[in-house]
Amino acid sequence: MTLDRNSSVGYVTNLAGRLLVRELERHLSRIGLSPAHMPVLLALDDGSAATQKALAEDARVEQATMAATLARMERDGLIQRTPNPDDGRSSLVRLTPAALEKLPQVSAITRSINALVLEQLTPEERAQFFTLMSKITAVLEAQEKN
Repeated sequence: MTLDRNSSVGYVTNLAGRLLVRELERHLSRIGLSPAHMPVLLALDDGSAATQKALAEDARVEQATMAATLARMERDGLIQRTPNPDDGRSSLVRLTPAALEKLPQVSAITRSINALVLEQLTPEERAQFFTLMSKITAVLEAQEKN
């Protein structure tokens, strides 16, 4: 049996993901950010606050991974923690004004990369791409619950 990476959903998706992350890193590093910050930035870009647990669940990462990301972001002045009034054992995480000021640049970077990646696709192919990826994601999310 010969494995063909060009027909492997996992290989092709993983390769595209790694290349996207590298491109994102190249641009975000210029403004002092990292792709690892993106789930937190996206979750809190409206000025809201969330617990570490909620952020980890939303990003679909382990609590330890989110804890390390938040520790780095706090060190870099990108988030602040306040006591959670509903649960004294946890804190609420919020973006700092410095992080909020970077959001327009983050948005411009992501729009630019999306445009670059999708420029070879027709509008119909773009819509189809997102439809198909949503279907693939739904299947894998359902498997996680089993």
